[in-house]
This record gives sequence, C-alpha cells and structure tokens, in this order.
Amino acid sequence: MSNWWAEGLLFENCNCTAVCPGHIHFSQRCTHEVCHGFWAIRFEGGQVDASAPVDLTGIDAVIVYETPPVMVEGGWKQLIIVSDHATDDQREAVEEILTGVRGGPWAVLARFVAEPLPTRAAPILIEDLPARKTVTVAGLLTGAVDAIRGWNRDKPVTFENIYNKIHDSTQVIAQGSTRYDDGGIVIANEGTHGLWSRFRWTGDG
Repeated sequence: MSNWWAEGLLFENCNCTAVCPGHIHFSQRCTHEVCHGFWAIRFEGGQVDASAPVDLTGIDAVIVYETPPVMVEGGWKQLIIVSDHATDDQREAVEEILTGVRGGPWAVLARFVAEPLPTRAAPILIEDLPARKTVTVAGLLTGAVDAIRGWNRDKPVTFENIYNKIHDSTQVIAQGSTRYDDGGIVIANEGTHGLWSRFRWTGDG
C-alpha cells in the first residue's frame, strides 16, 4: 500500500519552551512531564493509488497528540481530524497515511502511538500567511505559529539541513499558541515551540 505521494504545508506547536528537544530527536527529553501539541497539514497536492486514484488536493488535517517527555519511549495518545468536506475515499486515504498504514514517514511515528483515538471529521480552517500560520477547528482547536524575528527582518529564521521524518530539511522557527479541549486531551500553550515547512512525502519514506 505504498504507492502514494503528497505535498503541502506542515506546521506545529507544542508546550516545550524554545525549540522542542523532541523535534531534534525523539530520544531528547522534552521540557515538561507531558508534551502535547498539534501538527496541522494542508495537502496542496497528492495522490493515493487505491482501486481508483484518490486526489488529496485541498484536504486539511490536524493531528493532536499527548506524549511522555521522552517521545521515543512510546505511549503516545493521538487524535486525527480530517476536513469534513473530504469524500469517504479521501478521508480514508489521509487516515491511512497519517497512521502509517501506507508506509512512508508517518509509519515511523506510528510505532510510538499506543492510544489512537477515533478519527474525527470537522470543518478545518487553515490560514497561510508569510509570517504566520493559523488553524481553527470550531469549538475544538485554535492554534497559531508566528515566525520569530531575525537580524534581517526580510528573511525568516530557519533551521537548515536538519533531519526530520515529516518536515522538509529547511524549517521556519516560530513561536506558537494552542487552545484545545476534547474532554480527554486539553492543551493551553502560549509562546512555546513552533515551526513550519513545506513537505513532500511518499510511500517510500
């Protein structure tokens, strides 16, 4: 089930101060005893070859998670939210990618998930501005990441040539905020770790 590709925008916020140690490597201890945050995903292109090709263009998704401080130890709790305008085939394809069923980079992260919660469909609003990315799921999530200022105000502060399974090797460093409450996972972040990149994923990793 590895015949697929996808590309678009990926941004995140968690409750770690400054840069999340777990972002550098899952073996690094995060700032708090519980790390919680989100990944927001806008599929700007992509195709999954199933019984018929499934186009992912225009679909948004959010992954909300709660992990122990050393992420590589596993025990993650995770919830996936997919755009409510997605067709059944699109929702299934996105869910299979983000749970690692179809291989690729998310298959690595899926090994650490101990408590996958049922996937939800909801209206997702993502705004992609030059220095700010926001995501809203009405009644559930509001999140934002803002680029930090560098010496040259016309250029973002970035990580270059950094290894990460789901992000591009160039990532914009940001500060973020999150408000989220589904009755199980509750997040209230302010001025904490944030970043974004443009991704390209395939079923080969």
